[in-house]
Amino acid sequence: MTKTSAVFPQPVPGVKPTPRVYTEEQKAMIEELRQYALSLLLPETDPYHPNERRWIEEPECPARYMRAAKWKLDDGKRRIKGTIEWRREYKPDLISAEHVKIENDSGKILLNGFDYDGRPIITMRVGRQNTQPSERQILHLIFCLERAIDYMPEGQDSMLILVDYKSATLKSNPSISTALKVLHILQDHYVERLGRAIVTNLPLLLNFFFKGIGPFLDPVTREKMKFNPNLHELIPDDHLEVEFGGKFDYEFDPDSYWEQICRHSGVNADGSRYMPEWTRAQMLQQEQEESLKPVDSETSSTAPDLVADDDDVESSRAPSVQLPRASKPVSVKGGSSGKDGVEVIGEEEPNVLVASA
Repeated sequence: MTKTSAVFPQPVPGVKPTPRVYTEEQKAMIEELRQYALSLLLPETDPYHPNERRWIEEPECPARYMRAAKWKLDDGKRRIKGTIEWRREYKPDLISAEHVKIENDSGKILLNGFDYDGRPIITMRVGRQNTQPSERQILHLIFCLERAIDYMPEGQDSMLILVDYKSATLKSNPSISTALKVLHILQDHYVERLGRAIVTNLPLLLNFFFKGIGPFLDPVTREKMKFNPNLHELIPDDHLEVEFGGKFDYEFDPDSYWEQICRHSGVNADGSRYMPEWTRAQMLQQEQEESLKPVDSETSSTAPDLVADDDDVESSRAPSVQLPRASKPVSVKGGSSGKDGVEVIGEEEPNVLVASA
């Protein structure tokens, strides 16, 4: 196995997520919720209007809220209205990459690889905490969630979160207050985005932490959590890191990783987008074709340096390692508890998934 610092921007070839199928009645409810959300849109003169419309018009957006609401339209309206208001205040899709980059220097949260269903994998290594508790930690986590959404292939709208407690200590573990903020954001404003939640290497010393926040975890979300399942059944060996028993010998380089994540997502240092979705799809296709070509050992450790043609994008480009100064960052607060979908896999244990942001 050859060490590499390349980040996977798409699933292994051949992986095709299964599209969701809805009844005619459910389709009607989804469309009614979509029209309700559109009626709440900011005026076109508001700078955030395009972002808000883009989020609402994402194909599965209203459907996720209806699934979370158990197909109760009034509850779906309440939920989506709450998220619209939250996004207006905190603008999670415009979080400054420059502002949160320092949180990534230790590799404590990595977006790399996909499971067998095409879900992007976020790996949280609790033992690599490198900063003091702050709102910037929460912003960094949200930034990673938004990038995972950018990475989702067509037909897939959820992610896999893998929390590794190897080398974790009481000091590196997040506080209960931080954990609750993370839970509220995930459950209320990223509804149905958590497809699978896996916890590995949890020490007995930290069992009290899970017991402390367990009562605040939505029961359906709890059902998604599995402790120490067979990862080979969930993740292709080529996308499973060596330390978890796979063939992916990933070597973390903070600058290379950050550049690749921002480039593949089409975001600038200030959080703005420089690449439309169709151009990003072209870039990923080109990278996939390049990855299938034979390479020698001297060049296999870096990702292809591909960007869209000048005619396809605006004049502003993907962020380089030396990121420019960005606008004032936003702050983040939690909300009330919510519900999520469920997929049961692996061996069960009680309580909750929360890692240091």
